[in-house]
Amino acid sequence: MQLLNFWESGTLRLGVKQAEGILDVAAALHSVPERAAEAVPATLRELLDGGEAALGRLREFVGNLPVQGEGAFYKEEDSLEFAPCVADPGKIICIGLNYRRHAEETGMPLPEYPILFSKFTNSLAGHGMEVPLPGTTQKVDYEAELGIVIGRTAKNVSEEEALDVVFGYFAANDLSARDLQTRTSQWLAGKSCDRFAPAGPYVVTKDEVENPGLLRIRSSVNGEVRQDSNTSDMIFNCQQIISYISGCMTLTPGDIILTGTPEGVVMGYPPEQQIYLQPGDEVTVEIEKLGSLTNRMIADKA
Repeated sequence: MQLLNFWESGTLRLGVKQAEGILDVAAALHSVPERAAEAVPATLRELLDGGEAALGRLREFVGNLPVQGEGAFYKEEDSLEFAPCVADPGKIICIGLNYRRHAEETGMPLPEYPILFSKFTNSLAGHGMEVPLPGTTQKVDYEAELGIVIGRTAKNVSEEEALDVVFGYFAANDLSARDLQTRTSQWLAGKSCDRFAPAGPYVVTKDEVENPGLLRIRSSVNGEVRQDSNTSDMIFNCQQIISYISGCMTLTPGDIILTGTPEGVVMGYPPEQQIYLQPGDEVTVEIEKLGSLTNRMIADKA
């Protein structure tokens, strides 16, 4: 399933991408008898907390919807105000320097262990949202990344079992203020600016992805392709990342992991060719099977 969050009258709503359009789950639930709606998750949080059983109930509900009344609960995707595809993660865990050719372009040695850092919920943004460029930085960079959504509580998970705890995957942009990032040995300042983690448009359930280690991943700025790689270039694959993190901390449903970026970022260009993001620039991240995530940069008016 391709799931998404969108805003309607200030309320966060769950959508399911269908051939007819985007199914507004809450609207559909109101259109059927109470017993038919019983225990069907109406929000992504209810779905994540309910586990596989809740996902099964949602699948059954969507599959059995009557044809009549479609207009009441299907929406045109272009009309939606997208929210982050996971709006309330308990943790946003990021992996640094996790593609071989990205390490090479930056002149850094391959890490021996996954490099972990964090973002916070203030950094989340939905597809189509504008991203303000802070006045404290002159070097904002794009980073196309594969995102993982955790679906089960996980502690000390083996690599062999790691993908079993995944709910789904999404496209993300780990925007980075390089001058803030490199001031100290800790990257947090350059990574956690407002709306610096666009995520979406969809969470695609793991059954539709099959192998997250074999996906084409691209980014473009104003239509010009900047990154074009494959998740097979990861130094630590998704199984290794999840297993390693779960040995450091307990993962819970709704936690998200950003798995690193391939080569082609501005920081990897020769100094004389480094042109960082400016107000008006439009960045698109595309990942095979997961869709395209687009955001426009604007000047920070605060």
